[in-house]
Amino acid sequence: MRALAPRIGRRALHSLVVIFLVATIAFGLIAIAPGDPCATDDPRITLAVQAQCRVRLGLDGPLLLRYAQFLSHAARGDLGESYITQQPVAVMIASALPNTILLMALAIALSLIGGLALGVSRSVQPRSSLGQIVMGTAVLLYSLPEFWMAQIALFVFAYLIPIFPAGGTVTTITHDYMNVWGRWWDRVDHLLLPAFTLAAVSVAGIARFQRNAMRDVAGEDYLRTARAKGVSERDVILRHALRNALLPLITNIGFTLPALFGGALFVERVFSWPGMGRLAFDAISQRDAPVVIGCTLVGSAAVVLGSLLADALYAVADPRMRT
Repeated sequence: MRALAPRIGRRALHSLVVIFLVATIAFGLIAIAPGDPCATDDPRITLAVQAQCRVRLGLDGPLLLRYAQFLSHAARGDLGESYITQQPVAVMIASALPNTILLMALAIALSLIGGLALGVSRSVQPRSSLGQIVMGTAVLLYSLPEFWMAQIALFVFAYLIPIFPAGGTVTTITHDYMNVWGRWWDRVDHLLLPAFTLAAVSVAGIARFQRNAMRDVAGEDYLRTARAKGVSERDVILRHALRNALLPLITNIGFTLPALFGGALFVERVFSWPGMGRLAFDAISQRDAPVVIGCTLVGSAAVVLGSLLADALYAVADPRMRT
């Protein structure tokens, strides 16, 4: 573990630089974007009132001064106030982030399990007709836009074949009258369809990585030795080949997070899931700049944290990476 400390320290420093660059780019794009949150076509709103609005929102100062103030406040966890709701952005994100974490955690688990199972089965039985159909379907889903696939899943599994609820986190009318297990299942039932939809985006990519990793270790001497000792083929695959082919799966954790965060922006909106994706989507449509910047910062921090975690796990799993 002592050998990992310098590596993790360098990666953490790089992560801070990435977050700083994301904050700078996000602030700059919002600042140069056309439009004025205080401007209006209502003749009753005079120019003096609009000027007072700019002063209240902190839009009257020079751009560099506003940028310095933004960095100073963001470093202390102060992301400003929403133009629309007048609530602190940090409070709004804190209320939405747990729902996104829950959705992302289940989606990552489903995508890793599905991709791992599909990749191993395709490497063991490459000519299986069923495997080819499943892999082809996964690749097709992988190529579809998230917002389109989310709408199709909502139409098919919530309206055409009403297996899952149409949206939200709970059944509003009856949830409070259910027992403990009923309320638990109600939440899970509302979570499954958006999680499956989000996971379907990355299953094919993980499966292809895992299939190639299994093929890379297929000709190793330790597998031939295990077979020569009479070890069953099932144990050869699961206990020997798979264990040494799991490194790409760890790497895929870092690659999967950005894709899932981007997909959550549309999936949460389609399924009315009150998470950060829906919050960011609504803020973009309403030109609520502080909320947009806050969601961008938190999302980038989560992505670089996931990448840092994947890098640390990779170094733990592969002793060669520690040097």
